[in-house]
Amino acid sequence: MQGLKRKIVYVSLFELIAIALTSSALMLLAGSAPGHAGAAAVASSMLAIIWNFIFNGMFESWEARQPTRGRNWKRRVAHAIGFEGGLVLAIVPLFAWWLDISLWEALVLDMGLLVFFMVYTYVFTLAFDRIFGLPASAQG
Repeated sequence: MQGLKRKIVYVSLFELIAIALTSSALMLLAGSAPGHAGAAAVASSMLAIIWNFIFNGMFESWEARQPTRGRNWKRRVAHAIGFEGGLVLAIVPLFAWWLDISLWEALVLDMGLLVFFMVYTYVFTLAFDRIFGLPASAQG
């Protein structure tokens, strides 16, 4: 599976799982009501979807220009750090506003989620690539 179809399947599966996990985490960590936590999770997911298409397009463009093909652990870690790092800039202000907490509290909350999602992004992408194959940019 390649191109736009691959991107749509990837982001849909990733974000559906992420919404369930984030809603649960926000209920537990921020003490939010289920509906309130769910709305924050959906909003952060929408931001993540937009960022996913932008970031993965840039990453795959860079990856296609690399002399070494494939996705070793270093490339996967770089992907996870770049993706999650970009989300921090958008999600911290959203959580502060929506959950009515300070920017510092939102940052601490997001750092907890960030650590989890770094691992989740790495594992999900590894599993996705094993199930659906590598994208053209990583193939030899």
